[in-house]
Amino acid sequence: MQIIYDMKLFKSLLLPLFGSAVLNVCGQNTAPTPVVPPSLPPPAAKTPAGEKEVAVIKTTEGDMVIEFWDDAAPNTIASFKKLAKTNFYDGTCFHRVIKGFMIQGGDYLSKDPAQEAAWGTGDPGFTLKAEFNNHPHVRGVISMARKGGQNDSASSQFFICHGNPSSLDHQYTTFGKLIKGDDVLEKIATTPTHPPDRPDKRMGIISIRIVPASSVK
Repeated sequence: MQIIYDMKLFKSLLLPLFGSAVLNVCGQNTAPTPVVPPSLPPPAAKTPAGEKEVAVIKTTEGDMVIEFWDDAAPNTIASFKKLAKTNFYDGTCFHRVIKGFMIQGGDYLSKDPAQEAAWGTGDPGFTLKAEFNNHPHVRGVISMARKGGQNDSASSQFFICHGNPSSLDHQYTTFGKLIKGDDVLEKIATTPTHPPDRPDKRMGIISIRIVPASSVK
């Protein structure tokens, strides 16, 4: 999944992502960081009827908590929750990081460092109808990545804004915001990278758990 950004600073994002084109990591001078299987948290408790849920994104750099905008993108949120509850995201990583713009994850291929050249092309085998809304892309907002130029092509990959990329408004589906862990977002977004926007150190997503909002302090 590719996010297109029309500012000159992000022209490098205009790369073909699907079909015959594959992200190229030629010129990388360092070997991939070995992945140490983390200890996963226990399954989340069932949310009481009527209580709001949040997503706890446990990363190698700390935890982030996402609040959902249920009225803005209900189908997108339902899909994200379903994937999280089936452990789809566990062991993946933030495979694209651009300081001042966003951090992107959610590709199951990123579980395997040997497939780094293909990171960003994986999906769960389905796509979602776009749910563009009036929530702007500002720091901490979570939005769905998609194939360039194709509105109804989002699936599992998502990004969290580090900057305020307003040019993405009404072109990508925003569906929530960060309510805890801005310091973690900062750590991931400012980590050193190598082409094509790959973190030098693995920014792992240990797990994403959907939990009752009242359980998060």
